[in-house]
Amino acid sequence: MSEKMLSGKNLVVIGGTTGLGLSASKVFVENGANVIVAGRNEDSVSEAKKLLGTRSEGIAGDAVLPETAIRAIEVCVETFGSFHGLYHVAGGSGRKMGDGPLHELTLEGWNKTLELNLTSLMLSNQAAIQYFLKHFQEGYILNMGSVLGYSPSPQYFSTHAYAAAKSAIIGFTKSIAAYYAKNNIRVNVIAPALVETPMAKRAAEDEHILTFIKTKQPLEGGRIGHPSDLDGLAVYFMSDMARFTTGQVVAVDGGWTLSEGQL
Repeated sequence: MSEKMLSGKNLVVIGGTTGLGLSASKVFVENGANVIVAGRNEDSVSEAKKLLGTRSEGIAGDAVLPETAIRAIEVCVETFGSFHGLYHVAGGSGRKMGDGPLHELTLEGWNKTLELNLTSLMLSNQAAIQYFLKHFQEGYILNMGSVLGYSPSPQYFSTHAYAAAKSAIIGFTKSIAAYYAKNNIRVNVIAPALVETPMAKRAAEDEHILTFIKTKQPLEGGRIGHPSDLDGLAVYFMSDMARFTTGQVVAVDGGWTLSEGQL
């Protein structure tokens, strides 16, 4: 992968201070981009900036608040002179808030899970689209989905609000990709399976789930994913190599969607 693949690109990563977002931000910088990361608290932002170096800046803010993405884009323009692309990674499990199987799902769990995963994404996408239209420029958006949005696994991954949110991300992305294609704004989705991140701690430390993953994600001997497994595709979508690609959902899942998985 060329070090210049993202040369001159000024990018915003919502949820860029931990997990998948931080891993991608690091590779974006390594490939020549300038990156603004947005995270929930000052400590995570500070740590991310130390890792990413001088071609980065960060802001603290909750992704479910409209001003967070707007401010991140403003900081990108103020710091680096322009804004080219958005990667929305922010989201997470709503299990502790009441998400689960439908017969146990609480209304609070439903609302909070959709707010965390879907509303936050809508807000960041809206901010990016509004910027691109206002400045009559092309641009690109990459959204974080999940295989659970279209490939359920009922035994161990039965959070139905989360599945609904991730499925909605696909429909939302395709709809806006179609609408704004005439403006040369492209919008795509990465859909990972189980990846080792802070959000996946419950599953990653469960012996039964890891045994299941050996057959559900059979590539490379059957393993949980690493954040770095998604980075190459993220770089592609944020680069000019993807200039003729929009409205696509690409799974990085170790074979999840092809496998029955043995309980």
